[in-house]
Amino acid sequence: MSSPFNKIAIIGGGSWATAIAKIVVEHTHHIGWYMRRDDRIEDFKELGHNPAYLTSVHFNLDEIHFSSDINEVARNYDVLIFVTPSPYLKSHLRKLRADLRDKFIVNAIKGIVPDENMIPSEYFHEVYDIPFSQIACIAGPSHAEEVALERLSYLTIGCTDTERAQAFTQLLNSPFIKTSVSTDVTGIEYAAVLKNVYAIAAGLCNGLKYGDNFQAVLIANAVREMETFLQTVSPAQRNVNDSVYIGDLLVTSYSNFSRNRVFGTMIGKGYSVKAAQIEMEMVAEGYFGTKCMKEINRRIQAPMPILDAVHAILYERRQPQITIRQLTEKIK
Repeated sequence: MSSPFNKIAIIGGGSWATAIAKIVVEHTHHIGWYMRRDDRIEDFKELGHNPAYLTSVHFNLDEIHFSSDINEVARNYDVLIFVTPSPYLKSHLRKLRADLRDKFIVNAIKGIVPDENMIPSEYFHEVYDIPFSQIACIAGPSHAEEVALERLSYLTIGCTDTERAQAFTQLLNSPFIKTSVSTDVTGIEYAAVLKNVYAIAAGLCNGLKYGDNFQAVLIANAVREMETFLQTVSPAQRNVNDSVYIGDLLVTSYSNFSRNRVFGTMIGKGYSVKAAQIEMEMVAEGYFGTKCMKEINRRIQAPMPILDAVHAILYERRQPQITIRQLTEKIK
């Protein structure tokens, strides 16, 4: 059966955007691709690959229509896959004048819309009046680097319309990509934010020389903390042991590809937040997610000692050594 989704565009130019573009274009043989910077587009056309991310992934340029005009892309494509860092989503959308109500919006952003403290699906629904049945999300566990290397990865497509979700999986399935579907869009999107926060915690403990024994306890508690929050904010029949929840948490907390773990490790070793951000040259979504989740939880009031500890270190300038030592007395 052929996919009903034909005119597909990628919004964003980072590593995950590049990995998703690689998967989709192999099925469709044409995509639109919005990148903010014209110089980045020109370099891409000259080199045949993204000049800044996943440079080993080469593309057939005849299959890509590049544009730095988000309105052109939004008008001419039916499926828009948003893969921008969450802190910059609103700045991209401010330029948007095209009507999105007849589009199928796919969120591949692993973060919260800052200031609004909303997951992307809620933001698109409330601000752009898009029905939830036309909004989907893509979640892991997966790192862009391993997708680029064509290592076996599993993706979950979340959408309240399971038929649309199932149809969209046809654009992703391949010998190295296996997919499943879920209706728990809210839970998946919040879990994608929280796992970045917990990966920073894992990195902090790594930088402070806590060993594997404690890391196991930390992540076991992170799973419980995630489940408590999800059931508080969005009660549903879900199993946090499914790969889209715990699997994404594990790979983000333990993998050397995880920029959130790397960021936390640097803070644990004594870097300031600013110094770590400058040296990484990539966005650690969990830094922004920590602040948003803390603000959301002031309303939800779920017990979240790991989130509280990470927030205290990143935003309240508490000493990592002291804060993590205090955390060790609160988890078991």
